[in-house]
Amino acid sequence: MTTLTKESGGLSTDGSRSFLSVRDLRVQFSTEDGIVKAVDGLSFDIERGKTLGIVGESGSGKSVTNLTILGLHNPKSTNVQGEIWLDGQELIGASEREMEKIRGNKAAMIFQDPLTAMSPYYTVGRQISEPYMKHTGASKKEARDRTIQMLEKVGIPQPKLRVDDYPHQFSGGMRQRAMIAMALVCDPDLLIADEPTTALDVTVQAQILDLLKDLQQEFGSAIVFITHDLGVISNMADDIMVMYAGRAVERGSRREVLRTPEHPYAWGLLSSMPRLGSDVGQQLTPIPGSPPSLLNPPSGCAFNPRCGFSSEVPGNRCVTDRPELPAGRGAACHLTPAQKQTFFVEKIKPRLG
Repeated sequence: MTTLTKESGGLSTDGSRSFLSVRDLRVQFSTEDGIVKAVDGLSFDIERGKTLGIVGESGSGKSVTNLTILGLHNPKSTNVQGEIWLDGQELIGASEREMEKIRGNKAAMIFQDPLTAMSPYYTVGRQISEPYMKHTGASKKEARDRTIQMLEKVGIPQPKLRVDDYPHQFSGGMRQRAMIAMALVCDPDLLIADEPTTALDVTVQAQILDLLKDLQQEFGSAIVFITHDLGVISNMADDIMVMYAGRAVERGSRREVLRTPEHPYAWGLLSSMPRLGSDVGQQLTPIPGSPPSLLNPPSGCAFNPRCGFSSEVPGNRCVTDRPELPAGRGAACHLTPAQKQTFFVEKIKPRLG
């Protein structure tokens, strides 16, 4: 794996230049109970026009990773190490003034709950137009026209009237569309979507996903899509990274991860999903136990206390040695390639149908 330096300017593992390149990212929070290792040595790349899906349970480090990319953390209680390169610019260590120029302009975020992310005191139109004026120097009239154009683009009916409404006057799906308009108003090159469809019904969810794909084709943005729902990510991502306890445990193309997953945690995520066409009485197979505390994560493989296959690895290695994620396609697991294939085909695939 390539070790980046200031001179490398964000090279990916194959030596090419990535639009977003994260290398050995570590994010730790100081609390009264101790140090929380929220992200522990994470590396990934994403190209322009591509979508990276990041999946995992709550507390796996997905959102912290992407908030850190935008510098949305408290520097007094947060220790950030590693490298984050965005279009050749190093973000870790950048000043707040520099990050203000990037946020909303070169990179933007769609938050999970727009009702709490948007201010209840200002109209939707004002909240969309202000960053446009800040980053482009546009007049109020130009910003209002641009805001109406964006509301129309994301499917808000009667945008000339709704532009003066407040967030509480919008439905959940409309608020999410308005949040997307706010994120895209300055044509960002990087869009981070943090579980943008979690609180929506399936019909609106599908509309939002189609909207994001259409807008990505129009603007050519790179998208980091955070979710715990593999069904959603199957419709969005080009590549998938599975996170557990602050680390990436598997990555590959969408087809590779969803069709032939290699990590027992990914097997558990897939096995716990309901499937169309399955028997009504068929029970799902949950992952036993709970995610570990990031104050004191398990030694070795963090998933070993919940893994049903650790006994297949000789020498108690799952407890004593932490497996590393190989470059490119692969999983951070001590099982041999032959074991992974055998266990998946014989024990996991029959559950998936």
